Amino acid sequence: MRWRNVRELLYPRRASTQTWMMLTFALFVGLAVVGVGLYSFLILRGQVRDAARQTLREEAERFAVQLEAEPDRTAMLDLGQQIARLTQIDVALATRDRVIGDFGPSTEADGLGEATPFFEREEVVEALAAADDVGFAERRGPDGGARLYLALYRPQTGLLIRLGEPVPQLLRAIQSLQAALTIGMALALLTALIGAWLAARQVTRPLVAITRSAQQINEGDLDGRISVKTRAAEFQDLARSLNHMAGRFRADIHELQRMQRVQNEFIGNVSHEVKNPIFAVFGYLEALASESLPAEQRKRYAQKGLANLQRLNTLFSDLIEIAKLEYREDQIRPTAFDLQDLIGEIGEMLDPKAEAKGLELTYDNDALWVEADRNRIRQVLTNLIDNAIAYSDEGTVKCRMRRHLDKARVEVVDTGRGIPEDHLDRIFERFYRVDAARSRKEGGTGLGLAIVKQILEAHGSTIHVESTKGRGTRFWFELPLAETAGGDGAVTQAKTETA
Repeated sequence: MRWRNVRELLYPRRASTQTWMMLTFALFVGLAVVGVGLYSFLILRGQVRDAARQTLREEAERFAVQLEAEPDRTAMLDLGQQIARLTQIDVALATRDRVIGDFGPSTEADGLGEATPFFEREEVVEALAAADDVGFAERRGPDGGARLYLALYRPQTGLLIRLGEPVPQLLRAIQSLQAALTIGMALALLTALIGAWLAARQVTRPLVAITRSAQQINEGDLDGRISVKTRAAEFQDLARSLNHMAGRFRADIHELQRMQRVQNEFIGNVSHEVKNPIFAVFGYLEALASESLPAEQRKRYAQKGLANLQRLNTLFSDLIEIAKLEYREDQIRPTAFDLQDLIGEIGEMLDPKAEAKGLELTYDNDALWVEADRNRIRQVLTNLIDNAIAYSDEGTVKCRMRRHLDKARVEVVDTGRGIPEDHLDRIFERFYRVDAARSRKEGGTGLGLAIVKQILEAHGSTIHVESTKGRGTRFWFELPLAETAGGDGAVTQAKTETA
């Protein structure tokens, strides 16, 4: 078969295309209305019928309890007749082999009741044979109206109760609705055919090309592009929108895949980080429960348990801090302040820790005013300088800053053990540790650098790092200069206003 014939078969002439589109509209609209009809005919009607049956069963069980409480059969029959009169429900009482009484509105209508013998009626046969001792049936009663019957057998007393009541009004309404839906479905299908025919008259071959390309995208070929050869602006705009949509889908899919990996890793890390201190606390508490434990050892175990609880508290505080930074933009409140002032405060606070390790901590710089959230930048610098001290065994730790174009560049440099190159891209991820055992031993949660990154991103800045194994590490970031930092006089005036 020639390619032209194949193309004609796949993409028919204009008249055939209109017919095909009409049938397509009819198919989809027909499926929708048929679905609604099936729901109404089968599911909704069945749900109402089930509800009616359940209600009738509850009534039968309630009546059975009342009847069984009567002292003799005569009183039982009187009560049954009274129930039938008050509730307008057919009530029949029997044992497995004979009928005790049969009365109710439909029974009294002709004085004879139903023509079918009592023990041959569908619901009675089912109740005596079923495992749950209940039988249902729906048929026309002696008065010609549709009625729902239930038979309930009570093995403990040998009592068989049969109730019959008219089909609920809601079920009747649904039956009327079904007739209206049948007419509505036919009209909807006819309207869809007319609409499809009108729409098909306005559609030309560019829609076929768009449909074909869109189908490829739908099948997963997100790199494909839709192109149409037409001067119609509508089709060109449609093709451009679909191409843009495919690009966004592609980006969203990649982002979702990345987020799923991050989420799975985050959940695993949180579970791991929480599990260890909890198990440790359990162990110490069990040990403290021992009466033979020496006082000194008891004190040491209590201190270790408290240290693990403090570790948990720090972990959850850091997680809450990250959540605040991630979902609350108002957590950043920029003001103008002297950055060297802040560095000096942090340096004086961490001087004892550096001296305890034999490190030289230097932080003398010229005054430089910046526009940022002072408390958040305190967190950033405290974390970076504290990390530099923790991971340096000898040498120096420096916090220096300088003007760089229209910003202030801040650097934290140490002569510590450095970070391997293959870890540099991941150190700002949550819970990521270069040396996990040492980090936990020193009380770290693995969230410090993640918090640093989020704080700086909230400021519109980026944290950078470079490191050489065995020689040290340098972190740096930039902050916008305050408008008052243009000259010495302006800085002095800003300091005066702040004071």
